[in-house]
Amino acid sequence: MAKTEEKARETFTNFTPYEMKKGEEYMSPEMLKHFRQLLLNWRQELMEEVDRTMHHMQEDAANYADPSDRASQEEEFSLELRTRDRERKLIKKIDQTIDRIDKDDYGFCDQCGIEIGTRRLEARPTATLCIDCKTLAEIRERQTGI
Repeated sequence: MAKTEEKARETFTNFTPYEMKKGEEYMSPEMLKHFRQLLLNWRQELMEEVDRTMHHMQEDAANYADPSDRASQEEEFSLELRTRDRERKLIKKIDQTIDRIDKDDYGFCDQCGIEIGTRRLEARPTATLCIDCKTLAEIRERQTGI
């Protein structure tokens, strides 16, 4: 795992899990606030990583005389840009998830409508399917190759 991915994963897992209070309704205002903050923190960390990458590429860009050194640097930059592209897509997904929270449409499976569950959402805050529907979708994907 790349150093930046490891750092992002480390930071994202550094949060306090939500503890439901006795009798609390699923996706209560407090719970929604918890997930909104979790998503905003994650988004902020990704944006800071984008800034670090831009500065790194600007500062470390050198015109090496040796073709091997130049190729190594280009490969490193290419990997960083690929990682940033994946993170850009993730930021878009985070923004869509925050919109779902704002519309009170968060925490329920898009296919069957049941609760996704707080632990699954903390593991994958952008999840739109419950574990059963996601498992079935993955099986279908493997069988059909789509």
